[in-house]
Amino acid sequence: MLDWLNPVKGFGVTFHTMFTKVPTVEYPEVKRPTAPRFHGRHQLNRWADGLEKCIGCELCAWACPADAIYVEGGDNTEEERYSPGERYGRVYQINYLRCILCGLCIEACPTRALTMTNEYELADDERENLIWTKEQLLAPLREGMEAPPHPMRLGETEEDYYRSGQGAAEPASAANGRTPDGSAGSGAESEAAR
Repeated sequence: MLDWLNPVKGFGVTFHTMFTKVPTVEYPEVKRPTAPRFHGRHQLNRWADGLEKCIGCELCAWACPADAIYVEGGDNTEEERYSPGERYGRVYQINYLRCILCGLCIEACPTRALTMTNEYELADDERENLIWTKEQLLAPLREGMEAPPHPMRLGETEEDYYRSGQGAAEPASAANGRTPDGSAGSGAESEAAR
C-alpha cells in the first residue's frame, strides 16, 4: 500500500549525511600527528661524543625484504675514526622507491644505529632524490658532539666507551638491565645491557 514511499526512503540516508560534520582533513595545510611508534624515515644515530653508531656490519641490508638498503663497510684507523669499533659504514644508502617501511632493518641492527622517525613525507618528482645517502640519514650533531673523524672520547677501552655512551643515550633503567616499567628484562636483554 505504501510502496510508493520506498524510493523516497532510500534518500533518507543521503539527507541524514548531508547535515553531519565532514571528517576530511585538509592534508597539506593541516597535518595530524602520527602515532608515537609510527614507522617513517630512517635515521642513523650517533654516540654522545658524535661518533657514528653504525659499524658497517650490513645486517640491516640482509634483513631487508625489499633489498632497499646498500651498505659498504670501511676500516677505522687511529688517525681516522668514525665509529668506536673496528669498522664503520663507509657507504650507506636507502632506496625509498623500494622501501616498504616494515622496520625489519631496525630489529636487525646490533648497535641501535638505525631507527625510524615519524617523518612520512618522502614523495618527490625525481627518482634519484628518493635514494638517501649516509649524509642525509645521519642524525644532526647536538651540543657537545664533535664531527667525526676523531678519537673515542667516552672511555679508554671499547667496553668503557659503550657503557658510558649507553648511559648517556638511554634511560638508566635500560642501562641496568631493567625495562622502563621497573621489571627485570629477559636474560638476553639483561646480558646485552651489561
